[in-house]
Amino acid sequence: MTSVTLVRRICARPSIVFDALTTPHGIAQWWGADAGPVLLAETDVRIGGRFRVRFRKLDGTEHESSGEYLEIVEPKRLVMSWQWINGGVPEEAGEVSRIEIDLKRIDTGTEITFTHARLKTQASRASHEQGWAGALDKLVRHFAPAPSMR
Repeated sequence: MTSVTLVRRICARPSIVFDALTTPHGIAQWWGADAGPVLLAETDVRIGGRFRVRFRKLDGTEHESSGEYLEIVEPKRLVMSWQWINGGVPEEAGEVSRIEIDLKRIDTGTEITFTHARLKTQASRASHEQGWAGALDKLVRHFAPAPSMR
């Protein structure tokens, strides 16, 4: 088993970032490895509640994942199981992994530490790292301050 951890700084308060992680509207703004659209986002944010997200990449492939909320400490921490329903990494088909997201207030907004653990192979780790890096970069851009008017 292996894991990937990514850290980003976001120009928004932790409560706003938490909403982006847990509401269908928020998820639609950033989920997915590239600029392709989120096609479906469902959340039931409570311990034992489930989420499901389907997105299309720019190459036309569709991917869908789901999981269960395991720990919720609003607006500081979110832990959930993760499983590919469609698409994703072949080595992870039928496997359940774990996502841990920690949000820390900083002067400029929020530092997010995103860990995807219990991945089966190094190839799976590399694929998930690339996908989550793209998604988290979109989240950062979504909350980036507008360029100043001159």
